[in-house]
Amino acid sequence: MQRWDRIEAFVEVVRLGTFVAAARELSVSPSHVSRLVAQLEQRLGTALLYRTTRQIHLTDAGALYYRHCRQLFDGFREAEVAIGDLQERPQGRLALTSATTFGERYIAPLVNDFLLEHPQLEVRLHFTNRRVDIIDEGFDVAIRMGRLEDSSLVARRLCERREYVVGAPAYFTHISQPHALAELSRHRCLIGSRDHWRFAVDGVRREVRVEGGWRANSGPALLDAALKGLGLAQLPDYYVEEHLASGALVSVLDAYRHADTAVWAVFPRHRQRSPKLHRFLDYLVARLPERLPGLQRRGAPQGASVDDGATRLT
Repeated sequence: MQRWDRIEAFVEVVRLGTFVAAARELSVSPSHVSRLVAQLEQRLGTALLYRTTRQIHLTDAGALYYRHCRQLFDGFREAEVAIGDLQERPQGRLALTSATTFGERYIAPLVNDFLLEHPQLEVRLHFTNRRVDIIDEGFDVAIRMGRLEDSSLVARRLCERREYVVGAPAYFTHISQPHALAELSRHRCLIGSRDHWRFAVDGVRREVRVEGGWRANSGPALLDAALKGLGLAQLPDYYVEEHLASGALVSVLDAYRHADTAVWAVFPRHRQRSPKLHRFLDYLVARLPERLPGLQRRGAPQGASVDDGATRLT
């Protein structure tokens, strides 16, 4: 560390022309600067400067040494400027994965809007309903919904999300609406990617296994089946709220609805301080609730910042 102090003192003396000016730049005394330069000359075994009462001159060795050292310190300053610029202007590659329908409908448009503001970014979007290992597969962030499993990732809550059990009015002409979870066994349940539906009983999370003769790993297909009266389905708010408002679907078992399963951004811990990711997640928190039906009416909560409110999943 002392060697770098000596080199920096020498570079500043030459750059600014006097020991006094260099001392002012480095916030030390002129005598300290003079001592550092003298120690550097002693270590190198040669004089770098000719000193007079009025000015300084470089020796041949000093001119050669300054040329190389100045490049080093110019590089350091450029690196500092680049880091500051990166914080102001996110750049590089942003790789994101999300569930297919939610990603295509809500995340992709926001990513594209963000890219318009930051065209220096490179974007990779990957939509799949498969559980992605974001570290092994090289993603910066994944958008996930519902209850988060324990992992080594960090999570940031983007907005709230609710799930409804719904059926078409035509379906209820053949069977009465259920009022208790035990009554689900009498109903045709349309099964999506999981055969356990999530509820809350007296504030405690509960999962109920459901059965039925219809199954698909597609949210739009599940919605279509429910709209056509084929049975009951449990679907998130962004699928069903417009159909609930129009009367095309009826919500049942509302007393057992899990209050908030949330939409999350999860990312590796080593990405937590990434300015690029920080800026992008701020963007999602500010704009995603505006895109989702019903959230403005319900009053979506503010998301926590990456620095202050991210949740470590341990």
